[in-house]
Amino acid sequence: MIRPHVHGAIADRLRAAGLRPTRQRLALATVLLADGRDRHVTAESLHREVRARDVAVSLATVYNALHQFTNAGLLREVVVDAARSYFDTNTTHHHHFYDEDSRSLIDIPGSGIDVAHLPEPPPGSEIAQVDVVVRIRRPAQAAGASVRGSKR
Repeated sequence: MIRPHVHGAIADRLRAAGLRPTRQRLALATVLLADGRDRHVTAESLHREVRARDVAVSLATVYNALHQFTNAGLLREVVVDAARSYFDTNTTHHHHFYDEDSRSLIDIPGSGIDVAHLPEPPPGSEIAQVDVVVRIRRPAQAAGASVRGSKR
């Protein structure tokens, strides 16, 4: 059970970000932000998590809230491919490993990657940020060995 003062602090954080702390936003933000640890969630994984806590919320509402939280600066969206986005509670400058086997993100400190020779942006625009996603997976030999060793 979430303590009332935690709800109050989360409600204050939502208001400070310009969002009205509705019951559903408050429930989602509490799950995401109350413990202060950095997390990477998909809309689907967050939906499962809040439903397991008996919070009645639709998947569409979860998507809408995640995008509202991102636009308000509470989360950062990490697009892995056209079909998969993660929402990161760590909004500081950093990059990610994307583990293709486990479909999970691992933080890389912002200073952990050196991006050189960026192109000039089009006239009238500036580069706001560079996000790097480094895809990783187990070596093919290890994956092949585990398949050969399994009984079928």
